[in-house]
Amino acid sequence: MPYPDKLLADDEEVVRHLHPHWVTVFWPVVRLLLIVGATSFGAALVPDGRQQGIYRLLILVVAVLLLVLTVVVPLARWRATHYVVTTHRLLFREGILARRGRDLGLARITDVSYTQTLWERLMNSGTVTVETAGDSGATVLRQIPDSEGVQQLLAHMIEEDADRRAQENAGCAGRSSGGRGDTAPQSFL
Repeated sequence: MPYPDKLLADDEEVVRHLHPHWVTVFWPVVRLLLIVGATSFGAALVPDGRQQGIYRLLILVVAVLLLVLTVVVPLARWRATHYVVTTHRLLFREGILARRGRDLGLARITDVSYTQTLWERLMNSGTVTVETAGDSGATVLRQIPDSEGVQQLLAHMIEEDADRRAQENAGCAGRSSGGRGDTAPQSFL
């Protein structure tokens, strides 16, 4: 079962599944190209001799370490970060080895806002801030693709969730009245 389907309830559906904006992986890709180019150039500059293999191996080890720290880790972090909007919740998961996550029921969300710098507007990304009822504070989701659309989607999903809950409550109230159809309170006088 693929992520995030394994986290869903029976009557819950994924509306939107996002990773951070692709701009977050731009610099790691640039570093990849620079490291590969510099490693090739450096290995070609090593003079002939008995120590040539050792020097090239040393250059390669340094390049691999740089690749892991400046390319592989940021790409893995990007891939392991999930923002999922479902019909009932907003799910947030991040982390490669140590994981961190938060599930926010749509009914608990009191405010959703977004901010964008000029650069983020050009790149169609931004920061979405979700306020919830309770003491946990705001959840800030950074580098969200189409942050304005996500903010509008969350507002729409919150309204749909409220309507769904109201219909469920109305259905429960109709069943608890014994099927008589009258839901008016009875007087005991």
